Amino acid sequence: MTTLQSVVRRRRAVAAAGAVTAGLLVLSACDKPTPTATITVGKNTVHSEAVCYNDGDKLDAKALADCAKKTGNAKSISVNEDSTIRIGVDPKIADAGWAVLVNGRPFTSLSKETYRTLPGNAFFNEQYGTGGNTNTLVIQMGANPTKGVWSFKLKKA
Repeated sequence: MTTLQSVVRRRRAVAAAGAVTAGLLVLSACDKPTPTATITVGKNTVHSEAVCYNDGDKLDAKALADCAKKTGNAKSISVNEDSTIRIGVDPKIADAGWAVLVNGRPFTSLSKETYRTLPGNAFFNEQYGTGGNTNTLVIQMGANPTKGVWSFKLKKA
C-alpha cells in the first residue's frame, strides 16, 4: 500500500466518523415526538401531536395557561350534523385516561379506551353550549393532574 492510499483511507475514516458524530448531535437536538390523536369524519382525517406534553408527567398551571394560547393553531376538520366523529388516541394517552373538552368545557367522561365515537349534531347545538360554526375540541390526557393536551377545530359543514 502506498502512502497516498494510506492517507486517503485515513481521511475517509475521519470523514465517516465526523458524519456519524454530526448525525448523532442532530438527532439528540430533536424533540421526541409526542403521542398522537386522530379525528376522522367520513373520509377526512386529521392527526395532531400534543399542543402541550411533558413526556407523560403532569403539566403545571403555567404550562396549561400557555397551552390555552396555542389551541388557536389547531388543525381543523369539517363536520356535518349527521356525521359521526371518530376519535382515536395513542395507547399512552389511553393508559393515563383521557376526556374530550369542547370550547373549554368537559364534554365526555374519562376513558381508558383508544377509540371513541361522538355524534356530529352534538357539536353545533346550543343545548350543549356548542352553537356557532366553529368549536374547539380538546383531548385532555389525565384528569387531575393533566398530562397532555391535543387540540382540533371542528367547522360546521
